[in-house]
Formats: sequence, C-alpha cells, structure tokens
Amino acid sequence: MILRIFDRYIGRQVGLATLTGVVVLSGVMVLGNVYKKLDQLLGGTDLPLAFVLKFIGLVIPFSLTFTIPWAFLTSILLVFGRMSADNELVSLRMTGWSMPRICLPVFLLAAILSAVCFWVNVDVAPTAKNRMKTLFYEQATEDPASLFQAGKVLERFPGFRIYTGKREGNHLEDLHIVRLDGLRTASTIRAKSGELVIDPGVVDFQLQLDGAVMESPDYGEDGSIRGSMFTELKSTVFVFPLSKLKEKLERVNASMMSTDELWTAVGAGESNGVPVEPSLKSEFVTELNKRYSFSLACLTFALVGIPLGVTAQRRETSVGFALSLVTALVYMGFIIFGDIVSGDPGKYPQLLMWLPNVLFLGIGSVLFYRLSRK
Repeated sequence: MILRIFDRYIGRQVGLATLTGVVVLSGVMVLGNVYKKLDQLLGGTDLPLAFVLKFIGLVIPFSLTFTIPWAFLTSILLVFGRMSADNELVSLRMTGWSMPRICLPVFLLAAILSAVCFWVNVDVAPTAKNRMKTLFYEQATEDPASLFQAGKVLERFPGFRIYTGKREGNHLEDLHIVRLDGLRTASTIRAKSGELVIDPGVVDFQLQLDGAVMESPDYGEDGSIRGSMFTELKSTVFVFPLSKLKEKLERVNASMMSTDELWTAVGAGESNGVPVEPSLKSEFVTELNKRYSFSLACLTFALVGIPLGVTAQRRETSVGFALSLVTALVYMGFIIFGDIVSGDPGKYPQLLMWLPNVLFLGIGSVLFYRLSRK
C-alpha cells in the first residue's frame, strides 16, 4: 500500500489532535481527582511531595483508559468536521478516492490506539490501581509518624478514629482515640501526650500514652447512651493494628486483580485459596469482559465519529467536543450499568459490557455506508 499525501495529512491532523486531547483530558482528570482520591485513601493526611507525585504517577495510567478513546473521538469529530466545512472531503472525492480509502489512515490509527488501550486495560491500569490501594500501608510501615497530622482526624485504621492536636517527630499531644463497634462508639481514650514506639520487623506499632482517661459508654436496649464509665489509665500502651489494615487491603477486588489472576480465579473457582461465590465469579467475568471490550473503543469511535463529524460540518471546537461528550457518556453509561449489576449473574453483566460496542458499531456502519454512497 502506497501512502498518499492526504494519508499523511489526515493521519497527522488526527494524531496530533488525539495527543493534545490525551494530555489535556488526562491533566483535567488527574488534577480534578487526585486530591479527592488522596483524601479518600489517606483521610486528609499531609504527606511528602515525593509520595504525592508517586500517587499522581499511578493515577495517570488509570486515566488513560478513558482519555485515549475520548480524545481520539474528539479529534475525529474536529478534523472531519473542519474538512467537511472547508470542502476538503469533496475535493478528495472528486479526484476519485472513495470514502473508505480516504479514512484508511484513521482506521490504522484506531487499530494502533486499540492495541495501546488493550495493554493499558489488561495490564497497566489494574497494576496501578492495586499499587494505589497499598500506598497507605507502605507509608504507614515506612514512616508511621507522618500519618498523625496536627488538627486532623486519621480514619484509615479499621475500627478507629484518631485526632492529634499537636505533633513533633514521634511525640504527639492532645490525643483523642475513638474505638468503634460498627457505627457505635465502643470507647474513647483522651491523653495529654503520647510517644510512637516502632520496633523493627514488627508490623503493628505502639503508642505510649501518658495522662490518659478512657470513657466507655453504657448503651441501653434501644441503643441510646444511659451513661458513661471513666477509667484513669495514666500511662498505658495502645497498639495500632497495621496487620488488620493489611488484611483489609488483601480482600478480593476484581478491578485491582491482574488479568491472569482473574482468569485463574474463574477457571479454578477459587481466589487466594478461598472458593469463589457465584456473585463474585460474575464480577470477575464481568471485569474481564470490560477490559477486553473497552479496548475496542477507539475502533468503535472511529466508525461512528467520522460520519458524525462530516454531518456536523462545523469548524467550532465546542461543537465537536459536545458531540464527543454526548457519545462518550452514552457509551460509558452501558459500562457503568454493567459494573453496577456485575454481581448478579442473572442480568448477564458480561454481555452488557459488549453492548455499547455492538450498538455503536452497528450505528456507525449504517452511517458510514450512507456517507460512502453519497
């Protein structure tokens, strides 16, 4: 196949627009969500810049699963909308080139981007999401003192809420440690000061409390507090259960498992030696189909985006972006709904993951055929 000048022209226009879109959309997604995700992960803890940059570096690969297809769709709508408005497509058609041949560089680029999306969805994104989940545990084991911030509540330890009034190194002051029993307060320890004690090789670390008083509420049968019992502890040791946090992180989550782990769990019927329930197996199968289906989004958007862009015949960036946003939202709506019902095998969520591709490929094929016949 000989590449023509218009092949390089169209390929360069769409490629550069896609690259620009990926950079812009990734920046918006990362900057718009990184602080929210950090707050969810670390409970408002202030951490070193290096840690935050590491977290951002893990968010970027995850964002690429969405930004690459969306940017590609936007670039197609913008480029073909402008070419149609400037009658460039009419000129190419008048020289004898068919619409499928004119769009060949776009379909080649779509195939390349689909291969990239396949790699990101199947390998890179699950690894990045799993690493994000373990960041807090790693930070807690490397530098436990950094988790205790003056004037903030630490919420990441399962079953505990911890407020620190002041901190200098490993020395903490004005401590409030709330132990939870479900949604109720089991006990509250207030201490004037505390000293973090870290033993090398031991997962759980200790907090030596001084001037501590423990309040234990007495609940009635209706759940109301009838009174409280106060115990003066003076000097006592409180153990932070990092091992429980590690157990929580090791719980099965389909989106954070590698593709090989998902296939193994589905085939063997167990995950980490634990039998897989039908609902959990359905989640695994749905996640696998989601990764493979979403990898084809660029090919789908290429087929449906070209006719939409030509039909719009607009140079304005806002129009192309609006069309891409509506198309992407409809496409993602099916994916989100499939995720919601992923634990219900009766609703066939694994098939729902393929529905947007089938639907848009069908619509795109009809639109592209009509465009080619004009």
